[in-house]
Amino acid sequence: MIDKKAADALKKVPLSNNTVSRRINDISVNIIGQVVNKIKLAGQFALQLDEMTDVSGEAQLLSFVRYKDVSDINEHILFCKTLPGKTTGEELFQVIDSFFKEHDLQWKTCSHICTDGAAAMTGRVKGLFGHVKKVNPDIKWMHCIIHREALASKRMSPDLSAVMDDAVKIINFIQSRPLNHRLFETLCHENGTEHDQLLLHTDVRWLSRGETLLRLHELRNQVFVFLTEHLHPLAVELEDAKWVARLAYLADVFTKRNELNLSLQGKESHILKLYDKVQGFTKKLKLWERKCDGGDVSCFPLLDAHLATTDVARGPVVKLVQAHLSKLCTDFSHYFQDIENKSERLDWVRNPFIVSESSNSLPARLQEPLMELSSDRGLKMAYAEKTLTEFWCDVEKEYPELGKHALIELLPFGSTYMCEVTFSALTHIKTKQRNRLDVETSLVTAVSTLPPELSKLMKDKQAQVSH
Repeated sequence: MIDKKAADALKKVPLSNNTVSRRINDISVNIIGQVVNKIKLAGQFALQLDEMTDVSGEAQLLSFVRYKDVSDINEHILFCKTLPGKTTGEELFQVIDSFFKEHDLQWKTCSHICTDGAAAMTGRVKGLFGHVKKVNPDIKWMHCIIHREALASKRMSPDLSAVMDDAVKIINFIQSRPLNHRLFETLCHENGTEHDQLLLHTDVRWLSRGETLLRLHELRNQVFVFLTEHLHPLAVELEDAKWVARLAYLADVFTKRNELNLSLQGKESHILKLYDKVQGFTKKLKLWERKCDGGDVSCFPLLDAHLATTDVARGPVVKLVQAHLSKLCTDFSHYFQDIENKSERLDWVRNPFIVSESSNSLPARLQEPLMELSSDRGLKMAYAEKTLTEFWCDVEKEYPELGKHALIELLPFGSTYMCEVTFSALTHIKTKQRNRLDVETSLVTAVSTLPPELSKLMKDKQAQVSH
């Protein structure tokens, strides 16, 4: 009816706020409807829960669900609800229970809940877990493995804690003051260093400790010159070879701990894989402790290089390192008490083609199909080509009871990683400028991995007829 130039101009006219909002709401409702239907077909599901306070001071409860789909175990956002009052276990339960009743979901089909270690979540009387136990006595709770790993690495000896505190004070003196930051950056440029600034440390960011210490150790000579020029009292610490040795060790050990933390992160990672990562790190801790017992610190390259180029007495430093590694071993054993027995008991799930004592714990009715499965060469070829969860979904078609039993073990979340990542998306969606936004529908639409059924949505809408 009009020329191309006018048509292109009309295309640039944005939709109204209400129109965009309605479409986001419709898409969100459609996506959650798909997820709920898949949960009902799966029969059993696991939840991942976490809570945060957003920019407007509202408490947001976020939930992800993990369920068996047609050919694999999938995970998806289930809801993000604003808590009306306190963040107590009872309030958390009421919000989840209301969602379940609204969508006709049954608590008895929820097999596992994964949360952090907050009392409101884990309390057996007034916590969320205690209230859920009343409606489903068979439900199991999983403490986030990444959270446990961070707690196990948190405590240090007074000597190492003092080094950490001094390092934070040095970094804050330079980074938190704009003039000092600019002057230090100029100094680094003049010296031709690879990096020209230090990194701030915060306990909320679990990986920041290793990165902060590593950067400070790398720029320690430039930091010493800068602190000396500004007559800072901590400049003498950077001249102390013993203090630098402790700094080097902390940078080494927390860099290794960061590698573990990163390996535990990621989507669609089953619990057995996370258990294996933690067990591997625990074995390395024991190896490092044995090496230190013989005076060998080659596992920590920064410390080893520092001791080789200075006249610091190795004995006291090695003894301090050994004590810290021993403490780490003790703390990991405390926070992962269940890991060794449960991990070995499920070896038949990891690889059903290797006969092991773990299969003896299975009932006789499951041992027989497991023996048949171990001799099936077709399934053995499929095992090499597919992921573990995809493989057991295939097995369930031929050996229903055995496959279902294995999938139940692979169903629970091992961490609250998905919630933490989604909270980052929430902070980008709900900002100071949009602090009155009801974030649930926008967040579900933004992070969903399920496409909306657009044909169905358009079919349900009435077209705008001409007047």
